[in-house]
Amino acid sequence: MHDGSILVAGVGGLGCLWARRAHDNCSDYADLLLVDADERSFEDARHAHCLPLGDTSSQGCAALPELAESHMRRAKQLTEQMLAPVELLLLLTGLGGGVGTGASHALAAQAKQNGALVLSIAASPFEDQPARCDLAQAALPRLEEASDVCVRLSLDRLAWQARERGADWRRDASWVEELVQGIVLTLGRVGLINLDLMDLRAVVSHTGEATLLVAEGDATEPEALFRSALASPLAGLKVEGASACLLQIEGGRRMTVAQVNSVADAFTRGLSDDSQVILGARMADELDGRMRVVAVVSGL
Repeated sequence: MHDGSILVAGVGGLGCLWARRAHDNCSDYADLLLVDADERSFEDARHAHCLPLGDTSSQGCAALPELAESHMRRAKQLTEQMLAPVELLLLLTGLGGGVGTGASHALAAQAKQNGALVLSIAASPFEDQPARCDLAQAALPRLEEASDVCVRLSLDRLAWQARERGADWRRDASWVEELVQGIVLTLGRVGLINLDLMDLRAVVSHTGEATLLVAEGDATEPEALFRSALASPLAGLKVEGASACLLQIEGGRRMTVAQVNSVADAFTRGLSDDSQVILGARMADELDGRMRVVAVVSGL
């Protein structure tokens, strides 16, 4: 998939930061859109479409989601041009503030109306921020309705995992970057067993909720890979009994069919008996002795 058919979009300060870092790993296969009311989100963004909302200052839409939504709707003609070629929108945002809370669902809805498949990753506020949590809870249903898949990311879990690594959770959200990279490369590169957008549409069309998983680890330890995926910083993650799963497995040149089968078995064992499983596999030189798995699980 090329020619602007995949778009990675960051909405709000946190969403823009994560989108830029994720896009760095897959820029040959996807375009980048940054949406914010703070012009600092656009600094040195030479290869991105930048959409400033209203007054470009850090206080432009702070804690004012209605204002951000209004600015987003007034920019509809401009975003219409950006979204025209898009077949898959990967939207990253943080809920609980102004821009992400107000503008993300409007962008998602417009993309979906244009026929794009919309996968959203929405970070929920820290639990000790009740005012932001209230804003996020009110906005989440609208984003879920406008998305084909809306993954709820827990900042509490993300920050805890970052502290374990001695990293800054804002700038080292490796799970988000790996997930976006995995999905884009799954659809953008030709593999041994290739997956395309129709496979992704088939999986997310199942009735029920859906989520995304990513893990990387030793090619000889499929169970550890699966446990790593379940340790993702997601909110309310339960994948047992799912009715569909798209599974992309990547490994180095020495990856064997037996290893692919073992990983596939570990990730699909808890699905319903009549589940739909679509498998893709690809070799990647940078994964010598290791495997990376990206899974889209639906019908939860």
